Parts: sequence; C-alpha cells; structure tokens
Amino acid sequence: MGRTRVFGMVLAGGEGKRLMPLTADRAKPAVPFAGSYRLIDFALSNLINSGLRRIVVLTQYKSHSLDRHVSQTWRMSPLLGAYVASVPAQQRLGKRWYTGSADAILQSMNALSDERPDYVVVVGADHVYRMDFDQMLQSHIESGMEATVAAIRQPIALAPQFGVIEVDPANPTKIENFREKPSDPKSVPGDPSQALVSMGNYIFNAQSLIEAIELDGQNEDSSHDMGGDIIPYFVNKGTAGAYDFTYNEIPGATDRDKSYWRDVGTIDSYYDAHMDLISTMPIFNLYNADWPVYNQQINLPPAKFIHDSEGNQGRTNDSIVSLGVVVSGGIVERSVLSPNVRVASRSLITDSVLLDNVQIGRDCTIRKAILDKDVVVADGASIGVNRERDLERGLTVTDTGIVVVAKGLLVKP
Repeated sequence: MGRTRVFGMVLAGGEGKRLMPLTADRAKPAVPFAGSYRLIDFALSNLINSGLRRIVVLTQYKSHSLDRHVSQTWRMSPLLGAYVASVPAQQRLGKRWYTGSADAILQSMNALSDERPDYVVVVGADHVYRMDFDQMLQSHIESGMEATVAAIRQPIALAPQFGVIEVDPANPTKIENFREKPSDPKSVPGDPSQALVSMGNYIFNAQSLIEAIELDGQNEDSSHDMGGDIIPYFVNKGTAGAYDFTYNEIPGATDRDKSYWRDVGTIDSYYDAHMDLISTMPIFNLYNADWPVYNQQINLPPAKFIHDSEGNQGRTNDSIVSLGVVVSGGIVERSVLSPNVRVASRSLITDSVLLDNVQIGRDCTIRKAILDKDVVVADGASIGVNRERDLERGLTVTDTGIVVVAKGLLVKP
C-alpha cells in the first residue's frame, strides 16, 4: 500500500438498537468483546495489519466511551503522518445528524480532501473477523472497477438478513445486481445452498466515491446508505466488483478459523460470537500472533483462583479469563470473564459473558447470561434459571433464552 495513497474510513455512527441494553449507554462499536477488546478493535486491527496508517473513525451516537477508547488505545507515531482519529458529526452541511452511512462520509468530506487519496477503504465497526485489505486492494486495482464489495458466502436461508450480491455468471468478480435483504435471494453460481452477501467492507477509487457521495447527497429520495444507495449506483454503471472473502489469506490462520466473519449486531449473535471463542479448537482464534488483534493495555494484576474459608476451590473450565479476575471458591464453566470480575464462594457461572467489574456474591447461579459492566449480583441470587423471575426484575430475555443484565444493576434474589 506504500506505492499508493490509501485512506481508511470506519463507519462507527450506528445506534445499535438491536443490541440493547448493551448500547443503552454506549455506541455499538464501543461494546466490550472477548474480555479485553471493544468491537471496533477488530476493524482497526485489520486496517493496521493491512498497512493502512491514515484512518478516521466517523462517530455519532453516544460516542464518549468510543472516542476515549480510540484516543487512548490507537495512538500512532506521527513521524510519518500516521494517525487513527475519531471524527464526530460536525454538522458541516447544516444542523442535522447523519441520515445514513453515505451521508456520514458526505459530511466528513473534508477528511478526504485533506488526504487526497487514490483509494478509500470503507469498513463497518461492529464485525468480528480477520481480513487483509491489501489483498482486496490489489484485486480491486486489477479489476479496473470503481467500487469493490467484500463478499462472504452464507447459507441461502440466512441471506435475507444481508445485502445480497448477484454476480455475472460469465464474470464472477463483477456484480450484476445488489439487493438489500431480499426475500428471494439468488444463490452463488454452481452452489444453490449458498449466497454471496456483503460484509459491509468496500474499496473505492477515491474520485469515483466522492462523485457518487455528492450525487447521492442531492437526491432527496435517497436513504443515503452505502449498501442501499451507493453500491447500487456503481452496479448500475457496471463498475462494481465483488471480492470473495474465501480467497483472503491470513498469516497464521487455520482451516477451522479461515474466512470467519460474524456480524454481532444482535444479542444472540453477540453471545454466539463469544461462544465461538472458548472451545478447545476455537472457531475464531484470538491467539494468532501473526495477525494480532490490538487492544488497550490495562494495568491490572493477573487472574487468581483460590480456596474460600470453607475450602471450596475456585476453578474454571473452557473459559476466557481476563486480568484482575478473582474466583474465590466459585466455579466458572464455558464463560468469558472480563477484567476485574469477582466470583465468590459456592457460585456457579456457566455459558455466560461477564463484562468489566461484575461482582458475583455467594451461592449465586448464572446461566446463559450477559452481565454488563458494574453489575452486582447479591448473595443467593440466580440469573437464567427462572425466566418469569428474570422478566419480573426487568431483565432482558431473548427468544433463545439469553438473559441480559443492564450496566450497573443490582440483582437481588
């Protein structure tokens, strides 16, 4: 990427309504994940590992913790002009919020004019995956297209949840049609069981993107969305290509985690993505040192597992345990414990995700639950055991039985 000027733009302005209550007090990209990370760390790590050194993060809703995380974690050396900068909604075109992802770029056009790049990499901020964007860039340049969409294969039954890419049978790298969440998705040529869907990652010729964004901004009937409006614009011009994620090779990847990608936009997908991490042979491997996922380095002591005063041994099985965790006489199984979690005597935590500073008292049972930061579970309380009781206490319970406890709540028996 050093031979061309490549600029990265991370779209991080979504409200994240489907992740409530985890997004009640924070932007979706700032939601903690896998103990020590935030969701945005995966997108930024991929861009940095791919060689990008000039990146802006476009924020909007409840962005304080996200802005703080970016400024504290993603500090680049200014020697060669490298930076990761959080750019809030600036209201450059009037006193209004962003009306869509394309409008976010339109209202941040000064970032593009300042950098004058040859190519622009535009990515979402709430997906868990590894991807080398340099390989995608080379494919984009060789194709001669103005826009390239990263595509992943999904079962045909799941395709209506995404933007579906229909390629030209004679040229499978050219997009023939692009439809957002169609009820009748078209399958991949030669494989009726799968469809190509958009990953929400794009590469554009910079001038072509600017022209498309400005034209879209003048269209009062547009929803000003990258997937819904900008990509179809290039498809109609015949200059939109598809990059099949299957061909992206990551150093250190295994056959098991190759081409892993998960949109964690719902409580169920957020929970499932955590469960992907904790198996003996993880579906997504956090321990790939050849393509690291960077995060904020916190100053905390190591985790500790100790006997309580009655001789009960604190222990854990098949779990991720972060710095500062103390398990005293409790048992943790198939769970993710974030920094500074405390688990007291005779408590049992199974199939759960506990975020920072959660305090579990004595004789508690936590099953298939997500506990947000600073939750305190009083002695003898249970979560995920009695659905009716969980609902009575105002907790969120999904159709699949995942219980979510909002930030800072005290849960009593």
